[in-house]
Amino acid sequence: MAAQDSEALGPESLSIALIGPDELRRRSIGVALAETHSGDVREYSTYPSPPEIQSIIENGHDVFILELDSDPEQALVIIEQICTSSVASVMMYSDNPQLDQSLLVRGMRAGAREFLNLPVSTDTIAQALIRAAQRRPKTGKSEKRQLGRLLVFTGAKGGGGVTTVAGNFAVALAQESEKKVLLIDLCIPLGDAAVALGLVPQYSAATAIQEFSRLDANFLSRLLTKHATGLMVLAAPDRFTPVRAPNEAIEKLLAVARSDFDYVVVDAGSSIGTTYPSLFETASTVYLVMQVSIAELRNANRLIAGLFSVGRAKLEIVLNRYNSRSEGIDEENITKALTKPATWKIPSDYVAVRQSQNTATSLVLSDSPISRMIRQMARVACGKPPVEEKKRFRLFG
Repeated sequence: MAAQDSEALGPESLSIALIGPDELRRRSIGVALAETHSGDVREYSTYPSPPEIQSIIENGHDVFILELDSDPEQALVIIEQICTSSVASVMMYSDNPQLDQSLLVRGMRAGAREFLNLPVSTDTIAQALIRAAQRRPKTGKSEKRQLGRLLVFTGAKGGGGVTTVAGNFAVALAQESEKKVLLIDLCIPLGDAAVALGLVPQYSAATAIQEFSRLDANFLSRLLTKHATGLMVLAAPDRFTPVRAPNEAIEKLLAVARSDFDYVVVDAGSSIGTTYPSLFETASTVYLVMQVSIAELRNANRLIAGLFSVGRAKLEIVLNRYNSRSEGIDEENITKALTKPATWKIPSDYVAVRQSQNTATSLVLSDSPISRMIRQMARVACGKPPVEEKKRFRLFG
């Protein structure tokens, strides 16, 4: 390597994020950094939430230096998210002489590479930064792993067909993208995405939520059921299982899933999205599934105004079981009620739906007007052009 390249990749070129709620501890690290490092250092005075962590990761920091003492469990969650979402080096620091050694072990297992015991000497931190620079990719940038796209299906009213659309979309996406796709059924306790796909899961999303503190890619993989198309499914429980899911459990589940899959499709039903707005905050696309009725148009209008007015996620409206000749509400009034035109119109096809339900076979595995429209949705979602109607879709088997 040329001398200028070696210098460009040296410790002075590192971008550092210093995270610590305790000002005195953070200042101690900051002073040591100031004496040994002239590069970019950005301080964060609170533990960021999972969406905030992802935003910080996207800033392209090469090194994260994180305080353990203020909230060790939260710090470990942050370490794991950083290490599963990027190749940045993570260092932990503490001034607690009675620090539980099991915390250090857990931190290292989560991906941390260094531990700094306060007060830290300038030589110690300088050597740690040299090691971080050596671990950095030779491009000179800390290239983060690309997180999978989060695609959320929710409804304006129960019975609108969210599960049918989400499940068939996930199957079509697995085929059309030929990449790793995960379907998560968050309609707990009464989700039935697995039943609709003809699957008999051994584990469910309830386990992931109840034990989210130890959730990682390996643990998640043991909870999944594989569909014949290659789609992986994290099902809802097969029996009534009341589960209280804290926001951090949902956020952790999504972060771990996105770190391991190219696409994560969530069946959020008709109410969970309003309970967990982080679903919308981190989603690439939210599909609002509804039928044309006064009640659903009213509910959809309220959802759009309350959750999508800030434009955080791309919203696509899906009119399900749509028949323009029998709706009784014309397209102009539908658009006015929703404040934007519908993106997709899935036709009504009672015979195809009933056959799919009776055989527990995905609609998109046979040719029908519904399957063709859902495959169009999946193709667009994975960056492929829509197929012209006169051409045949590739079907499973």
